[in-house]
Amino acid sequence: MVSSLANAQEAPAPAEAAPTAAEGEWRHASSLVGTPKYPADFPHFDYVNPDAPKGGVVRLSVNGGFDSMNIILPRGDAAAGLGNIYETLMTSAMDEISTEYGLLAESLKVPDDISSVTYRLRAEARWHDGEPVTPEDVVWSFEKLKELSPSQRFYYQHVVAAEITGEREVTFRFDETGNRELPQIVGQLLVLPKHWWEGMGPNGATRNIAETTLEAPLGSGPYRIDRIVPGRTVALKRVPDHWGKDLPVYVGTNNFDEIRYEYFRDGTVELEAFKADQYDWRIESTAKDWATAYDFPAVRDGRVIKAEFEEPYRSSGLMVGFVPNVRRELFQDIRVREALNLALNFEEMNRTTFFGAYERISSYFFGLPFASKGLPQGKELEILESVRDQVPESVFTAEYKNPVVANPTDHRANLRAALQLLTDAGFALQGGKLINTKTSRPVSFEFLLNGPAFERVATRYQADLKLIGIDLRIRVVESSQYVNRLRARDFDVIYTGWPESYSPGNEQLDFFGSEAADREASRNWGGIKDPAVDALIRRVIQAPDRETLEAAVAALDRVLLANHYVVPGWTLRKARVAYWDRFGRPDALPEYNIGFPEIWWAKTDGKAKEPPPPPPVE
Repeated sequence: MVSSLANAQEAPAPAEAAPTAAEGEWRHASSLVGTPKYPADFPHFDYVNPDAPKGGVVRLSVNGGFDSMNIILPRGDAAAGLGNIYETLMTSAMDEISTEYGLLAESLKVPDDISSVTYRLRAEARWHDGEPVTPEDVVWSFEKLKELSPSQRFYYQHVVAAEITGEREVTFRFDETGNRELPQIVGQLLVLPKHWWEGMGPNGATRNIAETTLEAPLGSGPYRIDRIVPGRTVALKRVPDHWGKDLPVYVGTNNFDEIRYEYFRDGTVELEAFKADQYDWRIESTAKDWATAYDFPAVRDGRVIKAEFEEPYRSSGLMVGFVPNVRRELFQDIRVREALNLALNFEEMNRTTFFGAYERISSYFFGLPFASKGLPQGKELEILESVRDQVPESVFTAEYKNPVVANPTDHRANLRAALQLLTDAGFALQGGKLINTKTSRPVSFEFLLNGPAFERVATRYQADLKLIGIDLRIRVVESSQYVNRLRARDFDVIYTGWPESYSPGNEQLDFFGSEAADREASRNWGGIKDPAVDALIRRVIQAPDRETLEAAVAALDRVLLANHYVVPGWTLRKARVAYWDRFGRPDALPEYNIGFPEIWWAKTDGKAKEPPPPPPVE
């Protein structure tokens, strides 16, 4: 399946020789799913308005707070919008899948065995202070990212070295061959200014990238930090003489003179602030609010527009749900985890709580065409046969389906099935309480919530579990405590999930791999340690072609589902958005993205008033 490294290796270089760049042809773009849509000389992306007017302000909201302007540290809460001041080696188009075009890098080359990738920087790339973006910046950024961020160190674990191999060239070397995704994830590397972070700050001391800071950092991107009100506001100003403003990937984008982020500690206050015209754009995540909270004058007279957009979901999948911490003894039995799913009455919850807005998730790659379905066949079955003795037999004999409650009879049947599983696992229902027959202790565990918004959902599940004697305790904590407890794995059950791309790959190690289970800040929330899952993730990463990749992903999906590591939640395959009518946009949005605010602009036709000025700083 994988090309042999020996077929492409060169003779060893003498110890004093400089590193050499990778073999291969220079390319302006890379794709995991075919040929890039845009040729090397394309003028701009098809979906932008190249003549979009520049100017105006867009105000966005953030729930929570921030205490740092250091984007790479895992501790602290970094301010929103920092991605606008920095740039990556490559950037993606909004009308393609798994494809990247040169940004800081003008081109890349990859040898046939995919043992490395070399990026050549643009000569004109500049930091906001006028200094050039150098290969030293790229190498330093990569090394600091791996040094200071455990999650990024894990994500880039197979990228073992970054070396300067030419005047404007950096080569990243891998410890394995055949991993088609590695060159692309390297292209997503955020590049930071080494000279600024190692220079002297306004307090006369040398800056330290290993520490949090509220000093506005130097960037190279289309915006720079203009104003910071700690914990409350971050304002970015467009850089009118930005070095890359005429690049094809930037034409028609970054049209606002100012992007302002306003912070709110409370979700209810945040919604009311939108109604009061304190920010412009709101993505609504609560079905109840979407159905009932937008009947106010500005909506009725057209000053606020309600819209649903499918674009963000056309190339992405999702699994969200109740995640039991299998590091806890109670949840290590697959029968207990399956019983938790049988107890959930989603259909009643959807009808009475969600206004019928949602559908139940039935795959870790829900919404993507290669999610598992039916019984395994062909290449998928072949891959599953390699782990047959390590997975539940149901992987081969039954399609995964969530329990359904069409009527009260169905719910009673599901509860009886749940109790039977729990009985088989060593529990008994006594006096309305589920008891561990070995310890005589009642079954009780905590559902940890990040704020009160999800509490009404939690109480519905609490009532379902009570019917089989389980005591679910609901614990609501503020954001910083929630994050700290997740990092320490100090929880019983949480509601969370994993976004999935059209080209799953190395991130699956962080999501579900055994090595990530006990690593702080990984996204293996539940603590999955399953050798079959590990083996299937390797098949995904090492897939030599698209057909094999999709088969391996379906196999992984099927095994995760069969082990009941999650009680699947629900989703709407649309983004619900309300926004003040003061913006223009291209006639047709890109296939896979709303593109706000990147490709939208402030109206200049007099139909919408300017937003009110920001509140005074106290």
